[in-house]
Amino acid sequence: MKKSSKKLLALGLSAAMVLGLTACGGSSDTPANNATDSAANTNNTSAANNNTGSEEFTRPAEKRVITIGTWFDHYYTSDHTSIEDNPNVTDVEAAQMQLDNMRAIEEKYNVELRFVNLTWDGTIESINTSIMAGQPDCDIYEVDVQFGVPAAFNGYAAALEDIVPANADVLTTQQILKPLDIGTEKTYLFKAVTLGDQLGGYPLGFNMDMINEAGLENPQDLWDRGEWTWDKFEEYCVALTKDTDGDGVTDVYGYGGWWTTMLANLLMSNGATIAAGANETLSSAETGEVLNFINTLYNVDKCARPWDADDWDSNNSCYKTGEICFFIAPAWTITPDELNFEFGVVPWPVGPSGDKKTNNGMALAGNAYMIANGVEDPGFVYQVFEDWHNWFAGDTELRDDVEWFENQMVSQRNFNYLLEIGQREQFDLWQTISVENFNVIGMLAGEVTPAQLQEQAKQEFQTGLDAFFK
Repeated sequence: MKKSSKKLLALGLSAAMVLGLTACGGSSDTPANNATDSAANTNNTSAANNNTGSEEFTRPAEKRVITIGTWFDHYYTSDHTSIEDNPNVTDVEAAQMQLDNMRAIEEKYNVELRFVNLTWDGTIESINTSIMAGQPDCDIYEVDVQFGVPAAFNGYAAALEDIVPANADVLTTQQILKPLDIGTEKTYLFKAVTLGDQLGGYPLGFNMDMINEAGLENPQDLWDRGEWTWDKFEEYCVALTKDTDGDGVTDVYGYGGWWTTMLANLLMSNGATIAAGANETLSSAETGEVLNFINTLYNVDKCARPWDADDWDSNNSCYKTGEICFFIAPAWTITPDELNFEFGVVPWPVGPSGDKKTNNGMALAGNAYMIANGVEDPGFVYQVFEDWHNWFAGDTELRDDVEWFENQMVSQRNFNYLLEIGQREQFDLWQTISVENFNVIGMLAGEVTPAQLQEQAKQEFQTGLDAFFK
C-alpha cells in the first residue's frame, strides 16, 4: 500500500466553522461511575478491527447515539457514506479503511457516532453550562488545552481510571490514545497517538555553513556527547556574531527567533516552569536562570538579533537572508527547496539546572478529548471512541507516515532530533494566562531587568493560576 505523506491529516482537520450552537444530545443523568460495573458484567462480541484496547462492553438493545462536541469537521462518522464526503481526502485507501471501520463500529456496538460542530466559543459554553447543570450536551468534548485544563480542574471531566476497564489502551500500551499529564493524579484529558503529533516540536535550527566557516564543531556532535550546554551555545553565538563590512554595525547574529518559543524551550532545557501547578514558579531560581540567560544573549553579549516588534515573522525568518546562524526550526516553517546552506537542527542546549535525560522537549499544546461527567455509561463511550481511533487495526505504519516530516528535515539525523524532542511534553500554562506586566520584549530591549520582570508579573500569574485551580 502506498502511504501518502498527507495521511496524518486524514482524520479530518477541515477547518470549516459552523456558526451557531447545535445541541448534541445522546446523554443522560446516569452517574458516571456506574460504567465500570456494567462493563465488567458481560463478555465481548467479535472485535471490529483487531483492536488492541479493552474488549468488554454492554451492547445496548436500542441504538445509542454518541456525540462529540468540537469546532471543526471530522472524518469519517456516521453522517458519512462515501470517502468523497471528505473534500480534502488525499489517501483513498486510508480513507476507505476509516469509513469501513466506522461501519464496523456501528454494527459491533449498535451505535451512531456523530461529531457536532459547536464552534470554539460554543464548545466552551456547552462545557461550562450543561456539565455543571448535570446534563452534558455531549458525551465527549474536543478541547484545547487552554479551556480543557480548567474544565478538568473544575470537575467537568470524568477520570478515566474510574470509568474504563483496567486494560484500556489509554491506561496500558497507549498505542491508540494517550493521557495528557496536567499535574493531576488521575487522567482527565487524552488525545490520539500519532507520530506526527510527536514531530510537532520546535528544535534549534542552524546554518552549518556558518558553523564550518567559524571553525566550530557541529552542535549535533556536542549534543550526542552531552556537551551541548548553555555555556557552549553562548560561546557559539558570540563567535558567530559579526560586522562583516567593518562599518561598526553588526550584520550577522549568532541567534534570532520568536521570544515565546525561545522562552518555552529554555524553560524546558533548564527543568523550569512558570505556571505548571497551583503555585507560580516565575519567581523560582531556575526560571530566573532562564531569564538571565536570555538577557545575557540580548543585552550583555549582544549576540542575539534585536527584537523587531513591528514584524513578528522577521525575527525568525531572517535565517533565510543569512542574518542569523541559530533559529527556531519546526517542520512547518522549513522550505527545503529554498535553503541555500547546509541545514541542521539540534535539541536546545541543557541549562545549569537541567538534565539531558529528563528535560522535556515539547510544550504541551493543541487539542485533546475529555469524557463529560454525567454521561450515560462513560466506559462504553470510551470503548467506542477508542475503536474509532484504531481505524488502522493496530498497524501503526498505516497511521504514521512521516515522509513529509523527513523531507522537511532534509536529513535523517535532523529528523531523529525532531523525533527525540517530542518524546516528553511539558505542561505549563504561562502562555494561556493573560498577564499584563510580563514584559519580556521590554527585557529583550534592556528596559526591564530579569529580576524586575519576575517581581512585576509573579502575582498576575498566581492570580491566573488561582482561577485554574480553584
